[in-house]
Amino acid sequence: MNRKRIVSIMAGIMAALMLLGLLLGLFAGSVSAANDKQSSSEIKQEIEALEKENEKMEQALNDLKNDINTNLNEIDGIMERKNLVEQQISLLNSQIRNANEQIAAYALLIADKQAELDTAEAYLKKLNEQNKERIRAMEEGRQYSYWSILIQARSLSDLLDRLNMVQEIAMSDQHRLEQMDAAAKKVAEAKDALVAERAALEASKEGLALKQQEQNAKKEEVAELLNQLIAKGDELDAKKEQFEKDLADAEQKLAELEHDYEVAIDREEEEKRLNQYLSSNGGGVNTDAEGRKWVIPCHYTRISSRFGPRPDPFTGKPGAYHKGLDLASPCYMRDDGTTGSPIYATRGGVVIRAGWGDSEGWYVTIDHGDGFRSIYMHMCCRPFVTEGQTVYAGDVIGCIGTTGSSTGNHLHFGISYNGTYVNPAKHIGIG
Repeated sequence: MNRKRIVSIMAGIMAALMLLGLLLGLFAGSVSAANDKQSSSEIKQEIEALEKENEKMEQALNDLKNDINTNLNEIDGIMERKNLVEQQISLLNSQIRNANEQIAAYALLIADKQAELDTAEAYLKKLNEQNKERIRAMEEGRQYSYWSILIQARSLSDLLDRLNMVQEIAMSDQHRLEQMDAAAKKVAEAKDALVAERAALEASKEGLALKQQEQNAKKEEVAELLNQLIAKGDELDAKKEQFEKDLADAEQKLAELEHDYEVAIDREEEEKRLNQYLSSNGGGVNTDAEGRKWVIPCHYTRISSRFGPRPDPFTGKPGAYHKGLDLASPCYMRDDGTTGSPIYATRGGVVIRAGWGDSEGWYVTIDHGDGFRSIYMHMCCRPFVTEGQTVYAGDVIGCIGTTGSSTGNHLHFGISYNGTYVNPAKHIGIG
């Protein structure tokens, strides 16, 4: 694989990751600024800017994916090389098997040639022994030559007989010598053949050793290619995974910023409603010890009952416990459905109850989303809001009345925190 190409690709990936780091820095700074209670318009501008930056990040990711695809093509090239080398290994295995079979065949052939040589040498040895016996016999008989046999003839007929005998002996000796010469040649040929076969065997063994060395080298090459594939795949997967994770984190930060934007919109809307409430002669706003703003829920003439222990308002018996503030005020319900004695939402939130209760009369409960809930009882008529509706601090939610278990026109106003009623006076600043 082209090393320069790999370096170039890796440099491109690192550049994309550096761009991601820069964009994430922008995200971090913007979210931090949003937490300093910026206005919705300021946050909106930053969101739009970040969305553009996010598009750049998406492009950077696409560029990375293109780089990865390029690398994948090179990985395919490595795979093709690996497959080719494995095919070469397969062919070498076949050649090695063939060489082993040749060695086995040569071993059998050498064994046959050795047996043939042994037979030829045994036969030549036998002929040599016979020839020695013949020479020894001639020496013992003082027959040193064919002429000495002929000279010893006593008559012509004896000479003729001896001449015939000499011819027979000569023919026998000639035949023996020819046999010995043929046997010697056969021994020599067998030796030459054996030497040749052994040389071929050694050549086959050397060829086998070379093939095995070549095979080992090819196996090492395959292992190296495989390591390259694994390393390159791991590297690209890790960089892609990290890039996508960082991009997901950036998108999460953008989502958080958008949430801050929505919160800012709600906060600005609530401030707007508060200002409207105050400009319409509302009952006033109090900030509690934790910095939360609370609207005084109605105009009242007096506090008719405070939070805490009190006698039962109907029987006068002690031991009752009042879970809110009773703010007394006349009921001014108009014929057109509007009221001159409005009840205000003390803070923004979601209406979770808006209806009738035998003890509460017409009443409303608002969940403020931070563990606090507020309750408004004894309205003169059906509440002006419905369950599930979002309200803001200062919104008119009903009219003061005396429905349910009540001894006169007033607003029973209660506050609970995580399910436990607390003294409302601490939050709205009265009483």
